[in-house]
Amino acid sequence: MKRRSLLTMIPAASALLAFRSKGAPIPQPTLTAAGFAISVQCWSFRQFTLFEAIEMAAAAGTHVEVFPGQKIGGPLADVKFTPDLPDESLEVVINHLKNHQVSAVNFGVTAISKDETEARKTFQLAKKLNLYGVNTESIDAIDTLEKLAKEYDLKVCFHNHPKKPFYDLWNPDFVYNAVKDRHENIGICADIGHWATSGLDPLEVIKKVAPRVRSFHMKDREFNTKWSHDRPFGTGVIDNIAILDEVRKHGFAGNVSIEYEHNWKTNLAEVAQCAGYLRAYSKMR
Repeated sequence: MKRRSLLTMIPAASALLAFRSKGAPIPQPTLTAAGFAISVQCWSFRQFTLFEAIEMAAAAGTHVEVFPGQKIGGPLADVKFTPDLPDESLEVVINHLKNHQVSAVNFGVTAISKDETEARKTFQLAKKLNLYGVNTESIDAIDTLEKLAKEYDLKVCFHNHPKKPFYDLWNPDFVYNAVKDRHENIGICADIGHWATSGLDPLEVIKKVAPRVRSFHMKDREFNTKWSHDRPFGTGVIDNIAILDEVRKHGFAGNVSIEYEHNWKTNLAEVAQCAGYLRAYSKMR
């Protein structure tokens, strides 16, 4: 039996196991045996509050990548999660994370100003949350971001959406050329599903950009060359095993965020299945 097929048979319940600490480079006790953290991009649960998303992540056995603008819920009700959140409100979120044994590992995808004073708000939020990094598409601010990435010792990862007119970040060559000679904290957030929508083979792209991949928005799809909705890992055509093998050759130790943009109100079981797949990969590697 092919290893890829074997992984699809691991029960989703395996995703409910707790992570064990392995220390740096991610500053939370979240690393798997394969050296990366498993998280869910809270955008997957965007029809819920952040409090609910954290609870759902705990049920799925993952940590979280938070995004700007989500209603927090709980005692903060309709207050939105942003870098301007007061410290006392942020502490409420941090306590909810702790209560559910979930870590926030990344923040994005968020716009970041090239104005250093304004940009610092995002980096200060990241430090208060003890994040690994932030995901952005603000390529015009790369000089400011590189300076602050070094100062705060945080990864800044440039994310890609699908191909469209007057948009350069869909092109992995453009992004790779922009980051390859920058400080090591500047890298790529590989949204492999969006590469597939753009008509690119995600594995072939990864073979070119792997040295600079610092985080993932991981997906599986029915097709590699056009849009199709997200599927549980191992049930589509994207070879996530080979993709992870490739980046780990280059020392990848970031977060793999499950981003599941389908069945918005009922996708928890599918997210848990994806988490089980990643945990099975970790144990087998």
